[in-house]
Amino acid sequence: MKVTFGFVCSAVMGAALLAATLLAPAALAADAPKNSAKLAKPLKEAHDDLNAKKYSEAIAKLKEADGTAGKTPYDQHLINDMLAFAYIRTNDYGDAEKAMEAEIDDGFTPPADQPQKVRALAALNYQLKNYDKAIEFGQRAIKGGFAEGETKTIVGQAYYLKGDWKNTLHFEEALVDAAIKSGATPSNESLQLVLSSCVKLDDGACTTKALEKLVTYYPKPDYWYQLLYGLIKDTANSDTNTLQVFRLMLDTDVLKSADDYIEMAQLAMDAGSPGEAQRVLQRGFEKNVFSDQRNKDKAQRLLEKAKSKAATDQPTLDKAAKEADAAPTGAKNSAMGVAYLGYGQYDKAVDQFTKAVSKGQLKNPAETQLDLGIAQLKAGHKDDAVKSFKAVKGDPVLERLGSLWALHAREK
Repeated sequence: MKVTFGFVCSAVMGAALLAATLLAPAALAADAPKNSAKLAKPLKEAHDDLNAKKYSEAIAKLKEADGTAGKTPYDQHLINDMLAFAYIRTNDYGDAEKAMEAEIDDGFTPPADQPQKVRALAALNYQLKNYDKAIEFGQRAIKGGFAEGETKTIVGQAYYLKGDWKNTLHFEEALVDAAIKSGATPSNESLQLVLSSCVKLDDGACTTKALEKLVTYYPKPDYWYQLLYGLIKDTANSDTNTLQVFRLMLDTDVLKSADDYIEMAQLAMDAGSPGEAQRVLQRGFEKNVFSDQRNKDKAQRLLEKAKSKAATDQPTLDKAAKEADAAPTGAKNSAMGVAYLGYGQYDKAVDQFTKAVSKGQLKNPAETQLDLGIAQLKAGHKDDAVKSFKAVKGDPVLERLGSLWALHAREK
């Protein structure tokens, strides 16, 4: 089975939002530095045109003023300031960026106006796909302590779109960690960028970690699907662990293919749980996953086998449970717990698994501990289930499944 990942960055700031980030062009106030007498009239007329939303006329006057010999540095500042505003309003982002960048550090932009202009420059350069400059001004805003959420989004997306996966990962992980540390929910967008960067870097451990964070904060079926199908690869040599992954896939409703339903049912039969096999196959038929006649016939034969075994097995359960209770080790109790779990008798399953864990001397203690948590969750004992899931130790795959079941339990 093939799982694909992808992330598409959106245009974070449109023309209207860009315009809203800009301060109005500076008024020719009495307490401001003085523009030259030569340009007093054209600059005043250009300013009036801007106030009247006559942007083309203002641009024409400002360009003429810009070509006047003998301009003072402050004249140039005013020209750039008004041109930037007019260009933004006419969606000419390229010229707007040039004008604003020329004025930002010319010594005349008031300190109070700097943050907004720096943020606007980050946005302008992002729109222009000048990603290096978008990052430069975005990082300037971050280091200056005046970056807003949109500015941080620009920086992360700019790193990603320029193909710098390592810096995307470093930047977005820092945002995610800061949000978690503060008690906030990290943004879906940041987590998606982390995931996509991990995939681009071909880092399996990083990808798994990113998916686990996504199912923690945004438990969508698609994320569970990607995470659990990735985990299946780690269970190739263990039928026990494969069945356990299938159980979580079934419970999160991401078991999809006919082959997976059939394989899960067969593994359940082999594990001594015909009731579970029957339930899995019946669910597959309800979801119409067996569209191919060959799979449909195979599933039907296996279903009949499961029903036959269950009909023979189920009446003997309570007697077998008493025998298990009398046994000195927990192995038989664990087997009985699996059987009760398969038939949906969750309280009895909890009782048997609890006894198994208490007695010990189990072939696979981690598996029994995980089964106990599943039975407790199914029985409605969520808090106990989470404790049991967190107590799963000894098998790396089952430990991960315990953590994932604990996350899933919080969704219920």
